[in-house]
Amino acid sequence: MATELADLPAAEIARLIAARDVSPVAVLQACLARLERHNPVINAVVTLNPHALDDARELERRLARGEPPGPLCGLPVGIKDVTPVAGLRTTFGSPLYKDYVPAEDALVVQRLRAAGAVILGKTNCPEFAAGGNTFNEVFGRTRNPWDPALSAGGSTGGGCAALATGMIALAEGTDLGGSLRIPASFCGVVGLRPSVGLVPTYPSDWPWDTLQVTGPVARTATDAALMLQAVCGPSPLAPLAQPVAGRDFVGAVASGVPRGLRVAYCPDVAGIGIDPAIEDVCRRAACGLEQLGAGVEVVQLDLAFARPAFLALRGLWFVAQMHPRLDQLHRLGPNVANNVKSGLGTTTREFAAAEAARGRLWHLFRELFERFDHLVTPCMAVPPFPVEQNYPATVAGKKMETYVDWIAPTFVLSLTGLPVASVPCGLDARGLPVGLQIVGKPLGEEGVLALAGQVQQRHPIGRPPLLDR
Repeated sequence: MATELADLPAAEIARLIAARDVSPVAVLQACLARLERHNPVINAVVTLNPHALDDARELERRLARGEPPGPLCGLPVGIKDVTPVAGLRTTFGSPLYKDYVPAEDALVVQRLRAAGAVILGKTNCPEFAAGGNTFNEVFGRTRNPWDPALSAGGSTGGGCAALATGMIALAEGTDLGGSLRIPASFCGVVGLRPSVGLVPTYPSDWPWDTLQVTGPVARTATDAALMLQAVCGPSPLAPLAQPVAGRDFVGAVASGVPRGLRVAYCPDVAGIGIDPAIEDVCRRAACGLEQLGAGVEVVQLDLAFARPAFLALRGLWFVAQMHPRLDQLHRLGPNVANNVKSGLGTTTREFAAAEAARGRLWHLFRELFERFDHLVTPCMAVPPFPVEQNYPATVAGKKMETYVDWIAPTFVLSLTGLPVASVPCGLDARGLPVGLQIVGKPLGEEGVLALAGQVQQRHPIGRPPLLDR
């Protein structure tokens, strides 16, 4: 049983612990055994929590006293290395913070602990979560568990790779331009970018940030819903908030999707092209929703106008987030430093044009959702590429206009502030996972998760071959 525990869905593990059929210590030990076996190759978890076993034992004592288990009782969670954990080294993937130990838990960590989760450790990410590939000067590169020669994606690459290999049951991450969805697609797990403010971010050097969000990654849609339920809700620590009263994310997944759901499928929202093998897998998954009683229509959306808008606002984001460290710019890696420089060089007129484009995008989706309940579209335009490459050279055989074009299918959707998930919908000819993005209406996480659950149920991908070696 101990060797199988690490593969079970988080919701099932939590049920077994609550029923006293397994112990939090046994679950943690099963995950640590996976970590000992596979982390030397994958490099997903970069700092272990030395108190994790003590925390699991304390949970056992509380359960023995008859205390009610929390919804995440005993679930080992990986925390992205840009999210502070009190007393645990948090490097932000940067040499500037290679020895930094926070004194306070981030709000999301506080909520995870309150729900009974056990913090197993920190997961790898690029410096300050900047980039769609996970590598940094402190810990090196994270590899894809489906093929260690390939990238796990980023920036929540460590969390997604650890999930896929059973090192953790849940992962916390952040998403600016796709950082929850890109690695979820590459690693074959579920990543949810929630509505802005649904999971408040604290601490933050930019409290009014409307681009980056905190959210869950999990092996199943139900598990993502379980984690979201535990960490969502307003807080006096953060100014941005969304209502949560009466919302039941787990129940929504269990209920499935109603007949007559209206789904729009677009093969290339960003206008950059797409690998034909990826598009084929996504199209079959999308059109297959008709068997659930959904109406599916292939549509052509041209969101290319949002690409320069995101790049401008991304530059502003980096300047705002790095503002306390602008005098340290020479000590930052080229990816972060160049993004800051780009932001500093952007004019007020260009920022205004970017905001105008963002407003146009919002109204475009407002009108789209008068006809449809969801937009579905491929998460990635390219398959996982060699881990040594920082980014692919081409998309569908065409040279990119900018080095971040390959993640445009995710970052143009970030601008909407809408809930977006990536869910595995099949394997390509090389046996690599393919993710399908599901976009929901404002405050529509329930519908997104429910549809993700149906897609995942209809298109199981198994587990990485690495686990069977």
